[in-house]
Amino acid sequence: MAPQTLAQKLIARAAGRQDVTPGEGVTVAVDLLMAHDSSGPRRWRPRLEELGTGLWDPSRVVVVTDHFVPATDSAAAAILAETRRFVEDYGVEHFFDMQGICHAILPERGLLRPGLFVAGGDSHTPMAGAFGCFAAGFGATDTTAIAVTGRTWTNVPESIRVEIDGRLGEGVSAKDVMLVLCRDLGMENAFKAIEYTGSAVEAMSMQERMVLTNMAAELGGEAGLVPVEAVTLDYLRERGVEVSDDDLAWRSDPGATYAREFRLDADGLTPQIAAPHSPANTEDLAAFAGQKVDQCYIGACVGAKLQDLQAAAKVLNGRKVARTTRLLVAPSTGRTLQQATADGTLAILMEAGAVLLPSGCGACAGLGAGILAEGEVCLSSTNRNFRGRMGHPKSSVYLGSPYSVAAAAVTGEITDPRDLLLMKEAS
Repeated sequence: MAPQTLAQKLIARAAGRQDVTPGEGVTVAVDLLMAHDSSGPRRWRPRLEELGTGLWDPSRVVVVTDHFVPATDSAAAAILAETRRFVEDYGVEHFFDMQGICHAILPERGLLRPGLFVAGGDSHTPMAGAFGCFAAGFGATDTTAIAVTGRTWTNVPESIRVEIDGRLGEGVSAKDVMLVLCRDLGMENAFKAIEYTGSAVEAMSMQERMVLTNMAAELGGEAGLVPVEAVTLDYLRERGVEVSDDDLAWRSDPGATYAREFRLDADGLTPQIAAPHSPANTEDLAAFAGQKVDQCYIGACVGAKLQDLQAAAKVLNGRKVARTTRLLVAPSTGRTLQQATADGTLAILMEAGAVLLPSGCGACAGLGAGILAEGEVCLSSTNRNFRGRMGHPKSSVYLGSPYSVAAAAVTGEITDPRDLLLMKEAS
């Protein structure tokens, strides 16, 4: 048997085979199906009723309300009401109502473990690949079929190996890594699995690894993957997941074939900013220093985890949000908010003048509180800055790390967070 990449191994397991070859189509068993209020029940029910069937396994279906919460108009309220009725009518066992963003909920609640094939009704489902899962986004028609049968088909993707070596400096994070990759690796890597390796990845926390796999979607990839390591197993055990050292085998074989290999030096990486209207419009932050911002947003599955809030607090501690801007913070989950409250992070953010928003997709997806008016400029910790995504089509969204967003909130303009962190150390 030829050496297999991690993506091949995961798909082979789901297909009940010893090995698979990139490019071939296979039928796989789905271990976990996830959908949110926008992508799932309201799309599924009409087809299930037409077919006269139920869910293939309600214990393997996860539904999360995160896009329209809390409801801001009657249309959103109706979508949420239908979601709640659906989970009752069809016996969905894992329902998380207004408790956080779906991609952050899955690992937080111990629903992931190495080796799973995860199908999700959202493009950022690859975030689960940080845990050694093959996790990919599917459209409403495909997720409906999965909901009924528990199976789907997929083409086995080629893999791109991204090796990140060295050490990220103070004020630099996995978000900066991904913005560089959006520029240098490009966003046209369709039907590829992006596998992240290297000493810098090994040194990352699970929350930072989730940024890498989440934004595989921005690279155009089918999935994002990180080999299973001891830190993976420790994270899962803390959340009650049964894993063993045998799970460390979920990694690519030596000699596996890659479509492309890309190397990045973390030692030399500086804070990055993506300009409107694409994550690929990335340059060193210095290229945008001084750009005025009306709104600073720390939110989304990729940018408002506990570690993200803590990063922002390092910059904001003892400082105030500038009068010329506003800082909105939407923690990724309710538990994240609880943890940030317990460790003092939230107090620092609020004392600085941040405005706390509910956990959910909110402004990131152009829904709920925090959307932008015509002509406004925002620096955001989210993963996308496409035209009109966060509000008016004539608004402008820049992307940066939570460090960079917090620094801009203090000065009212795009500012290198390392300058503020050094000032803090000097004082």
